[in-house]
Amino acid sequence: MNQRLIARVTPHLIQGVIAFLSMTIRWEYVNWRYDSTDSERHIFAFWHARILMMGSGLKGCHGYTIISEHRDGSFIADTLHLQGFRTVRGSSTNNGARVLLQMIRLSRKEHCDFGITPDGPKGPREKVQMGTVQLARRTGLPIRPVMWATKRQWKISSSWDQFCIPKPFTRGVFVYGEPVLIAPDDDAEKALARVQYAMDITQQAADSYFE
Repeated sequence: MNQRLIARVTPHLIQGVIAFLSMTIRWEYVNWRYDSTDSERHIFAFWHARILMMGSGLKGCHGYTIISEHRDGSFIADTLHLQGFRTVRGSSTNNGARVLLQMIRLSRKEHCDFGITPDGPKGPREKVQMGTVQLARRTGLPIRPVMWATKRQWKISSSWDQFCIPKPFTRGVFVYGEPVLIAPDDDAEKALARVQYAMDITQQAADSYFE
C-alpha cells in the first residue's frame, strides 16, 4: 500500500473506530453539555491523552483545533475534518507565535470556539503550557476544561501522554469544568496556576466518577 493511499484511508479507519466506540458507550454529561446553538464561545481544553473521544463530547462543534504538523498530526487533522472540526497546523513549540496570531485573527473574524490540548504536542504530560493562557488573554474567551473517562479503558503506557482508548460496551462520562476567565492585565503565572487547577479537578472528577 503506497503512502498516498495510507494517508487517505487511515483517517476514515480512525473515524470508524471512534464512531463504533461512541455508539457502544453509554455516555453521561456532568455540569454542562455542548450546544451548537449557544452564542457563547469557549476555548475547550483537554489533555492530549483524551483527544480520541472529544468529537463525542463536543458533537456539533465546528471550531478550530491546533494539530501539530508532523505526519501523525495529519492523520489526526483529517479525522477531525471528518467530524466537522477545522484545524490550525502548528504547536506551541513550533511556529508558536504564528499559530497564536492566526487563532486571534480567526476569533475576531469568525467568533468561533477552539479546542486545545494544553500539554501537547510533546508534554510534559498534563501540564498546562503558557500558550493556553496567551490565547485566552488575547481573545477574551473563557477556558473551559472538558475531560472524558470510561469505566473500562486501555491506556498506552509506552506513549509520553499515556494515551487513553475506551473499551466498547462500557459506561462513559464527559465532565465540564467551570470556565476560567483571564483578563489582559492578569498576572501570567497566577493565571497559569488557575488553569492548571481547573484542569486537574475536572480530570479528577472524571476519573473518579465510576469509583
